[in-house]
Order: sequence, then C-alpha cells, then structure tokens
Amino acid sequence: MSDLDLKILRAMRTRGHTPALERAAMFLGKAGNNGLGWLLAGGALAAADSRRRPAWATCAALGPVAIGLNYGIKLIVRRPRPVLKGLPPLGGAPSSLSFPSAHSTSAFAVATAMTRVDRRAAVAFVPAVALAAGRPYLGMHYPSDVAVGAVLGTALGALVPLPGGEPPLPPRQGPVPSRKDPLPADPPTPATSLPVSEEDR
Repeated sequence: MSDLDLKILRAMRTRGHTPALERAAMFLGKAGNNGLGWLLAGGALAAADSRRRPAWATCAALGPVAIGLNYGIKLIVRRPRPVLKGLPPLGGAPSSLSFPSAHSTSAFAVATAMTRVDRRAAVAFVPAVALAAGRPYLGMHYPSDVAVGAVLGTALGALVPLPGGEPPLPPRQGPVPSRKDPLPADPPTPATSLPVSEEDR
C-alpha cells in the first residue's frame, strides 16, 4: 500500500502542474485551514435561510469540529507527512502529522451535512473534491490520507444531528369524500308477495 501511495503521490506532484492550478490548489488549501471556509459558507446560508438557520449553523460549526476530531486521530496514528526528494511540498501546515487529511475530513463532513439540509447543497462536493485532490497535488498528503479523510468526513456529516428538521408527512389514506359527493343509494328492497285468500282464487 505504501508503494502505491508513493507512486500516486509522485504522479500527482509532477504531472498536470501549471502556475494557475497550483495557485488554485493553494487558495483552496488556505480556505480550508481550520475549517474557516466552511464556517463562513455555513454562516452565510444560516443568515439567508431563517427557517433552517439552526441546521445551517450546525453545518458551519461542523468544519472546525471535524478538524479537532481529525487531529485527535492524527495524534494516535502519528504518520509523518510525505517527503519526496527534490519535490518539496507547495505549502505549509501547522502540524507535521499527515493521517488522515484534516482538509478532506472537514470538507466532506460539511458537504454531506449540507446536502442533508437541502439537496441542492450537493454542489458543495465540487469544492470539497477539488480541495481534497489538491492536498497530494501540492505534496502535502499521501493519497490514502485524503481517501480516509473523505470516508471519515462523510460518516461524520451523515451522523451529526441536524436541528430543525421538519416532521415527515403522514401516510396517504386515500381520497376523502366531500360533502357535495352524493350519498350512496340504498340497496333495493326485495319484493314481497301478499298471501292470496281462498276468495281471490
């Protein structure tokens, strides 16, 4: 697994690089530091949508919370960041620990939670995927760091309680007749024959 990790990392660190793409990856990385970008995005949605404000606020807070939980795992695993000879990382990090990627964890946690609030928020997965892919692209993480971070973040975003959810609609019972609907007709009564007297015969 480590050999494959290194091969993919080296390929991402050496291929497809342009100044514009590197600047974009570094910008996304800075926006994802400490979950700040996700905090701002969730805060903006909370301000704009008063009906679901508590849920959006939870999504906003989830970014920094995911960073903290991720760091706890890093302290247990203690995997150092990758070092490629002649290919220094294109950026800095507050910690020398690599596994799992905090950027990936927080990005997928918030994107998953936002999608639970509103399915249209699935667009948040676009910057989440771009941010996560940018970590090995910049030489900051092994690809496995990012993959595991994405899995952890998705699980966290799916499990975190979101306040203010609307109760489900009751099951449909079928049409209820209105007052204007005609009442069903009474069933016909069977004809009864009168007894015939001896005189009528």
